[in-house]
Amino acid sequence: MNYIEYRFSISPLEPWREILVALLAECEFDSFVETENGMDAYVKVELENESEINEQIESITEASIDYFRTEIEQQNWNEEWESNFHPIIVNDQCYIRAEFHEPKPEIPYEIVIQPKMSFGTGHHETTHLMVEYILETEFTGKDTLDMGCGTSILGILAKKRGAAYTEGIDIDEWSIENSAENAQRNQVEMTVRLGDAEILGNRNFDIILANIQRNILMEDIPKYIKVLNFAGELILSGLMVPDFEDIKSKCEENGLTFVSRKQRNDWIALKFLKN
Repeated sequence: MNYIEYRFSISPLEPWREILVALLAECEFDSFVETENGMDAYVKVELENESEINEQIESITEASIDYFRTEIEQQNWNEEWESNFHPIIVNDQCYIRAEFHEPKPEIPYEIVIQPKMSFGTGHHETTHLMVEYILETEFTGKDTLDMGCGTSILGILAKKRGAAYTEGIDIDEWSIENSAENAQRNQVEMTVRLGDAEILGNRNFDIILANIQRNILMEDIPKYIKVLNFAGELILSGLMVPDFEDIKSKCEENGLTFVSRKQRNDWIALKFLKN
């Protein structure tokens, strides 16, 4: 499976880099790596729509955006990723690194990942916010769903925090393969399944984590709620500040209570309770 790499130069950088990420996510891009002058973004060859991509880029009139496009082969991904990936520490509690980084035994939770073209290295604001929520949420003995799991950082951390049964679901085959490898790498038991919210069945969950883009969340929130236990928690991200009211209304219309909101730059994460 080959990918197209877009190397973006953006001026001014913020907040337009974050806004461009959100727009490109609508065009099937699934991986982003921040660079000094912009970012690198990756889309599968068969999903690339250049005219749609250019429309999204041109919609940002307040910034100058240039890009260089090239096709990369899957076997080159690890080399590309390793040259850009840096370890992340969240609130001095969670350390996300690759195998080639030095461990930090003084950090309570360490997650070692090696992504294979799957989204979610921990660098993006939305993943960071979700990790913050996981660190302050009680998981002991609770069944947990990591929806749109990517590299399964969230599911792995939930398991390390004491979750009982943990399941990851993603529409991307690379993500499923990579999630299984990362779970083994971190010595946690985690079920991973290929699909979307349509494959949610009879199993219910106490906590659902969904770091996905807005439109998918708006469509799938009712499906999450059906499999969320009473007093269960739904934690959402992949959202920007303007998305707040729509997501909040959607959740409240379906019987959830808004609990709290976190923000990092222009990105937000939200927690809701089923009661």
